[in-house]
Amino acid sequence: MPDKPFKFKQFSIEQDRCAMKIGTDGVLLGAWASLDHKPDSILDIGAGTGLIALMLAQRSEAALIDALEIEENAYEQAVENFEKSDWGDRLFCYHAGFDEFVDEMKEEDKYDLIISNPPFYSEDYKTGNENRDKARFADALPLDELISGASVLLSETGHLDLIIPYSEENKALSIAHTFHLFPRKITRVKGTDNSPVKRCLISFSFSKKDPEINELVLEISRHNYTREFRELVSDFYLKL
Repeated sequence: MPDKPFKFKQFSIEQDRCAMKIGTDGVLLGAWASLDHKPDSILDIGAGTGLIALMLAQRSEAALIDALEIEENAYEQAVENFEKSDWGDRLFCYHAGFDEFVDEMKEEDKYDLIISNPPFYSEDYKTGNENRDKARFADALPLDELISGASVLLSETGHLDLIIPYSEENKALSIAHTFHLFPRKITRVKGTDNSPVKRCLISFSFSKKDPEINELVLEISRHNYTREFRELVSDFYLKL
């Protein structure tokens, strides 16, 4: 059942109060994000259950991992998930909107890694569930607002890592360019080898160079996962 705790190898996630449950997108981003530059400070924008922040706490030695969540129930649940983990002393969640957070933090120390699985359903309809809509619809945090704000909070050598619909890739690259952010790595994600690309993982930095571009296929057939996907998430999923 989706409201039961989701157990990973080193932590578990309570999600009964969150509009958006654990999904493949968040796990992909948390496992894919590059830590080669050894970030000492990390910010997860739109934390939801706190999944991505917890994954990065497991993967990194970052002394400070901040998360930001505007929806009250999700914020409270992220705090609870942080507190019961092994890394509670490194994790902190803010209850605020992103524009407010940027304004408050723009004069503070910058983050070495900013990461986000942003809302992406930009269609002109709503589900009627206010919390789910806020978590899921792009007008709650437009891509241009996310990237422009992140550029203010990102350190000179930092990375901004996102997962977005493939249909938004060119838009994200164009917006980022206006804020002097350039792609380091792009991974396009397909469900199976014969299915269309659905998601795009992008890592941006202020350094302009030819990006590494590759493709990730998740399944050979239903629940028969590819070696690449298994290797990517093997430190997290209990059964894969």
